[in-house]
Amino acid sequence: MADFDDDNVEFDTSYVDPWIGVPLGGGQMKDPIPPNDIRRWSMGMQNSNPLYYDEEYASEPDTRFGELVCPQSFAVVTDDSHGAAPAIQGEIPGTHMLFGGDEWWFYGPRMRPGDLIRRDRMLFDYKVTNTGFAGPTMFSRGDTNYVNQNGDFICKQRSTSIRYLAEEARKRAKFDEEEDPKWTEDELMEVERLKFEYFQQVQAFGHQRRLDVQKGDKLPERLIGPHTIASFTTEWRAYPFNTWHTFKPDGLPTSLLEAGWLPEMSRDLDRAAVDPTYADGLYHGPSRGHVQQQYAQLIGLPRAYGYGASMGAWVLDYVSNWAGEWSDIMHSKVNYTTPAMTGDLTKLNGEVVSVKEDVMTGQPMCVVQVRMSNQNDDTLAKGHVDVRLPTADMPKAEHPE
Repeated sequence: MADFDDDNVEFDTSYVDPWIGVPLGGGQMKDPIPPNDIRRWSMGMQNSNPLYYDEEYASEPDTRFGELVCPQSFAVVTDDSHGAAPAIQGEIPGTHMLFGGDEWWFYGPRMRPGDLIRRDRMLFDYKVTNTGFAGPTMFSRGDTNYVNQNGDFICKQRSTSIRYLAEEARKRAKFDEEEDPKWTEDELMEVERLKFEYFQQVQAFGHQRRLDVQKGDKLPERLIGPHTIASFTTEWRAYPFNTWHTFKPDGLPTSLLEAGWLPEMSRDLDRAAVDPTYADGLYHGPSRGHVQQQYAQLIGLPRAYGYGASMGAWVLDYVSNWAGEWSDIMHSKVNYTTPAMTGDLTKLNGEVVSVKEDVMTGQPMCVVQVRMSNQNDDTLAKGHVDVRLPTADMPKAEHPE
């Protein structure tokens, strides 16, 4: 029990403690990854890199993989809750959650069409602190391991969930911009020009290897947005778990659906047995605030807002597009401070802050510092991404049997 005398607010964590270190259940994929899910993900993340949607480009003679391959950001697609479920365990009535960040470890194998991915999950730890946004707030971390049908460990995700009392967030009203920012036609045309030029650079780099990287190298700026209800909906539909019956319960325990959600933000499983939209999450459930302003305001935000999992994907895609297909992201740690909201423009900028040799492979390793901001230069997210770069004689990747 956390008792904050200054606000006379209690935050009871007693139902969270028993879940720490317990193998957690959830949904598991019914079907192997189809190529169209990879294409839909690229479209939803507005990532116009043909390696992930054009099978002819992906199989050209000088490509690394020889076929359509999943971006490393795709791992989160193969889970039924953005990898956040293990960080939302134990009932705390009247709470909602926002994504606070993700840390990823990648082990080498890539996800490909035909792979069937399974996950294991566990609540790692939590702490409670007082925040200006909502008073007593829990920052809980949970781990998800992603494994393919051959038993290969693909990656591990450590997701941070920010759990807070929705009523307290409404009282504090830290965010009060209820109207979307206004953009002139000239401003929008300039944004479109810069977005197009960015992907011209990505496609011009093609199948080349990123060699001779130096400390201080700057990545080209990437723009996403301005965000709209339509773009947030397109993002949501790129996550297969919200397609009816794509996942099945694995039988292990989980308290995700009894975490203390507000009634308006809860799934109705009884009605969902007749009409699955009642457990969809977006029409009915905890994600409806992303596209409906009244529910965003119910949980203390001013207007519809984007997904933390998408912010993490934007960072991974951004660094991958720069590093090229012959490079591998090995680790990333990014903290999310403010959601992207309707009408906002998201900007990604990065800089190489160190380069050294990987003693295991002899390949260069670089660290890219990334900052995500909006049109007002407010920080939305920041962190670092560790990238293993190729050598000039690095062989093509072998297709696993």
